[in-house]
Amino acid sequence: MLLDGLNHVAVITADTDRLHAFYSEVFGATVAADDAQEKLRFSVVHVGPHSELNVFELYGDAPPQPQTPMFGRGRLDHIGLQAASLEAFEEIRRRLLARGCCDEFVTDFGPVLSLFFTDPDGLEAEVCVPNPDAEPGVFNPPGTPATRYVQA
Repeated sequence: MLLDGLNHVAVITADTDRLHAFYSEVFGATVAADDAQEKLRFSVVHVGPHSELNVFELYGDAPPQPQTPMFGRGRLDHIGLQAASLEAFEEIRRRLLARGCCDEFVTDFGPVLSLFFTDPDGLEAEVCVPNPDAEPGVFNPPGTPATRYVQA
């Protein structure tokens, strides 16, 4: 393998400050650069040790409306963020639930636990973490509930 993951994902926002606050408050992300130019504002938001969002706000131009059906969003359907630990995943989940940005459902894909959320601009994204309950060689289909998060 010649790669070490993703470096960045470029996103368009209608409100840079709102997006910065969301990723900072929910994920502890940091704004590394913020440059307001004549026709656009460009910023870099660190979301991991070597991963970032490149955020563009185009003045006077409305970003495209969010598209919600999975696989109907164009070439890039969604992004998956990696939680630093199971404890971090649970704290992120708590923060997203408190904001109404996700439901309580956590998917058990086998080796990975996953939860989907929607950011303030309507970008649907996912937070993943290694599954401590995984059974070697077992892969589950989408929609498989993670037993550790199932409400009785």
